[in-house]
Amino acid sequence: MNLTPQHLWASMGGPAKGVFFVLIAMLVACVYVGIDRTILFVRARGQSRSLAEAISAPLGSGNMEQALKVLRDEAYKLSYLGVILRAGLAEYAKEPSTYGLRALKRAVEIKGPVEVSNLRKGMNVLATTGSTAPFVGLVGTIFGIINAFAIMATAGGGDLTAISGGIAEALVSTAVGIAVAIAAIWIYNYFNAVLDDIQKDMTTAMQEIEDWAEKDLHQRGSQAAK
Repeated sequence: MNLTPQHLWASMGGPAKGVFFVLIAMLVACVYVGIDRTILFVRARGQSRSLAEAISAPLGSGNMEQALKVLRDEAYKLSYLGVILRAGLAEYAKEPSTYGLRALKRAVEIKGPVEVSNLRKGMNVLATTGSTAPFVGLVGTIFGIINAFAIMATAGGGDLTAISGGIAEALVSTAVGIAVAIAAIWIYNYFNAVLDDIQKDMTTAMQEIEDWAEKDLHQRGSQAAK
């Protein structure tokens, strides 16, 4: 039998073709998530680096109004640092006191996990595909073996030529399932590494804005004492 892709497809049964389409759909979903998250991470990290430079001057001079103006700039709308700093500084600006400092800390502690959760959107698709694609391929393999035995029964013997299509169908399903799983796991692990770096940046930003607010509050207290 000619084992070209066209002949293999023609020899596949309906259930095996259904499994193949499921695997292709899983692969397309992973590619979509990969492209979407890549674009988001690149833009978010770029905007966060630009924001860190732009906001250093107003924070250094204690100009909260100007700092908030920078944070609300549409140019930094995807910046994860912007989300953290904007939430904390807005609370502290309302009341630059001990209460305001506590409100700042609460705000950044709440916004941090929320922003990480937003950045992780779609990651469950990669994790699910990586863990289940081989088993989906195995289902196709089972249908291929059943098809091979059905052909053997029809042919009335165990001629390898007669059942080669069914065997090839089974092996193709397994191979496709494993390939899809490998792609999903690679993408998932890469994004996890990127998110680890982003979380470190966010933790550093949270600590720095809290330190800045404590210093600013101390300076205000010293000036009031004079």
